[in-house]
Amino acid sequence: MDTSGPGAPTIYDVAERAGVSIATVSRVLNGRVSVWSSNHDRVLAAVEELRFVPNGAARGLSQGLKQVVGIVFAGTPATDHLVSVEEESLLYTDAVVRGAEAEAQRLGYSLLLNSAGPGTAESNIVALTGKVDGLVLLDRVLPERRVPAIARRTPVVLLAGSGAGRVAYTVRADNAGAMQQVAEHLVEIHRYRRLAYLSGLADSPDNLARSQAFVEAATGLGARVDPLERWQGDWTSEGANQVVATRIKANGRLPDAIVCANDQMALGVAHALTHSGRRVPEDVAVVGFDDIAVARHLSPPLTTVQQPIRGLGAAAVEVLVGVVEGHPPARRDTVLPTTLKVRGSCGCPPERWDDARDTWRLSL
Repeated sequence: MDTSGPGAPTIYDVAERAGVSIATVSRVLNGRVSVWSSNHDRVLAAVEELRFVPNGAARGLSQGLKQVVGIVFAGTPATDHLVSVEEESLLYTDAVVRGAEAEAQRLGYSLLLNSAGPGTAESNIVALTGKVDGLVLLDRVLPERRVPAIARRTPVVLLAGSGAGRVAYTVRADNAGAMQQVAEHLVEIHRYRRLAYLSGLADSPDNLARSQAFVEAATGLGARVDPLERWQGDWTSEGANQVVATRIKANGRLPDAIVCANDQMALGVAHALTHSGRRVPEDVAVVGFDDIAVARHLSPPLTTVQQPIRGLGAAAVEVLVGVVEGHPPARRDTVLPTTLKVRGSCGCPPERWDDARDTWRLSL
C-alpha cells in the first residue's frame, strides 16, 4: 500500500493486510495475551509494513469512548478515631490504586479517583457514570443488592464482592482458600484447639468471606472458634488493640491463636498482648492477612496471608476495559491466588519461615 497519499493508514488497513479482524488488531495493539501468536505476528508485520501509528484518542472517539475509567473507594465516617481509620484504610487502597493506574495507562486509559461517603454514595456514583466508560467499586462502597442499578448505566467491576452477581463483574482474592490454609496450619501443624477470628467491619464482603471460611475450616478440623461477636474489629490497629484489651480486662481466657482479617489489626493485637505481658507466639499466636511491607520486620515476624493487592487493582481495570471494549472475560468472577507466608508469630521456628527459605534459595 502507498502510505504517501493524503490519508494515513488506519486500523482497517492493518486488519486487511494481516488478514484478521479489527478486534484482533485492537487486542494486539493493547497487549492482549489471548491473541494467537500467528495472528500476533501478522498484525505486527502489517503495522511495520504500513508504518501504522495507533492513535489512542482517535480509537476512543471511533468507539464512542472517553477512555476514562473510575475507581471508587469508601469514604470514612466521623468516628472517634477518624484519623486512624482513614490513614490505615488508605494503605490498602493506595496499593490497589497504584496497580489500577499502571494497568489503565498500559491500556491507554486515564484513571479517575472518587471517594463515596456514607449516605451519598449512590447519588455520587450515578453522577460519576457520565464522566467515565466504566467503574471499579472497592469494598463497602455499595451493598451488592444496590449495584445492579448502577451496572445498568455503565459497566461495573466489584473489587471484593461475593462473586455471585449476574450484572456486574467481580475481581477478588481467594479468601476461602486462604483461610483453609490458615486453619490447617494452626490446627494440624501447631495443634491449637481454641481459636478466635478478629473481624473487619461487619458489612465488608471480604470480611464476611474470610470469617465464614475460617470458622467452617477450623471447626471442620476439630478446633473451637470463639463467638464472632466477642471479636468485632474495624480493620484498624487501634480498634484491634481495644478489642484485645477489653477481653483481657474481662479476665477471659485468651485463645491459643488470634487470626485477624488484615495485617493492621494483627499489629494492634500484638501490641495489646505485649503491653499486657503476654508473649507472641508463646502465649498467643497471631496471624494476619495482606502481607503489608512491615509484616516481615516485626519481632517476631508476622505469619500472614499474602494477597496480590496491586494485582487486584490491575486485574479489575483489565476486566473493566475488556467489558468496555466488547471483549469481556469468559467468567464474571475473577479470583486471584493467595499464599500463606509462614513466619514466627504463629509459633514456627526460624528454619521454617518462608522468608528464611527464600533467603537461602537466593544465596545458592
